[in-house]
Amino acid sequence: MNTSKEILTGLLLDEEVTLSLGELSRACAVHAEWIVELVQEGVLEPSGADVEHWRFGASSLRRARTVRHLQRDLGVNLAGAALALDLMDELQALRDRLAVLDRSC
Repeated sequence: MNTSKEILTGLLLDEEVTLSLGELSRACAVHAEWIVELVQEGVLEPSGADVEHWRFGASSLRRARTVRHLQRDLGVNLAGAALALDLMDELQALRDRLAVLDRSC
């Protein structure tokens, strides 16, 4: 009998919750400068006029963590990770459309 236990940790956010730059960087366990690079690359789109007032939604947390995994686990550069995110978004949109079509038939 296997008695090992896995402990899962995570962060659950309501889609309406927003995070500051510091909160997002802590949630992703990265430096704030890396988050700024994601914004400059167009991966994340914060609200707010300047860095001190940036706010990020829950989708930004998912996107940033995905980029972090792509870079760390697969060695993908930032431009490649941005492209991969765009393709994953497109794939999800197509899956959503297909699900609507399946329900209407």
